[in-house]
Amino acid sequence: MDLSILIVNYNTCQLTVDCLRSVFSSKTEYDYEVIVIDNHSKDKSVETIRELFPQVRLIVNGENTGFAKANNQGMAISRGRYILLLNSDTVVLEDTLQTMVAFMDNNPMTGASGCKVVLPDGSLDKACKRGFPTPSASFYYAFGFSKLFPDKPRFNQYQLGYLDPDQEYPVDCLVGAFMLVRRETIEQIGGLDEEFFMYGEDIDWCYRIKEAGWGIHYYPRTQIIHYKGGSARRRPVKIIYEFHRAMILFHRKHYRKKYNIFVNGAVYLGVGLKMLLALLSNRIKPARPAVRPAASSSGVEVKS
Repeated sequence: MDLSILIVNYNTCQLTVDCLRSVFSSKTEYDYEVIVIDNHSKDKSVETIRELFPQVRLIVNGENTGFAKANNQGMAISRGRYILLLNSDTVVLEDTLQTMVAFMDNNPMTGASGCKVVLPDGSLDKACKRGFPTPSASFYYAFGFSKLFPDKPRFNQYQLGYLDPDQEYPVDCLVGAFMLVRRETIEQIGGLDEEFFMYGEDIDWCYRIKEAGWGIHYYPRTQIIHYKGGSARRRPVKIIYEFHRAMILFHRKHYRKKYNIFVNGAVYLGVGLKMLLALLSNRIKPARPAVRPAASSSGVEVKS
């Protein structure tokens, strides 16, 4: 088996159906399997997937285990030379699997790779190529310096906005919505850190991949479409909490010992203030379904 595709589903039935249809429409010479891990969905996801896609290997959890743990469950039964983390709210092109697996075969020192990820309006999903969120990179990003000086590497350490999104190059971080990882790499560093519930685990994984000496590459010779929830939609408090908790967890795990007490304190204070502002802003947003394109009838917020 060349490729194992892991898709975590949580109450995103139509999104997942659209994603699976795009996967099974792929044109590739490689053998692949698809593993869907359902995190105790309350909709008709399990029944629908079983009916429409009997070839899918389906894991049905009795609780919402989170993104990291669910993917680790899929990895445990996977058989491919490569593991692909693929969000349920994505659509792959016909050549995506072929192009990316061929790239990995031709670059044996690359531990993980990602393609170009675009939003429904055609703009770049900037999370698909990132630097590590060091304190300085996070500061410049959080306070808008990256937008003020988009062509300056110093102020764009996180989203790498100064780099051409249509060119290929090594990067620090990919996005968990599409991350192709070599099995040998996973065997060396382990799976996703399950302390991260649904944010930050992709950055942590990339950090460990690079620490182990593997390369990480952005390869925009193909792309996927990432259907995110609408920005005007009110988000559950748990989502906001987990997003900011992941920032603290990542910093404590990888950067706390590298910086003094003042830098660490500033980071924790900054994340706390950012979460407070996010909660206040969230309260004034309308609690209405997110507007999505006709490709899918679901507007469920999913991991981005």
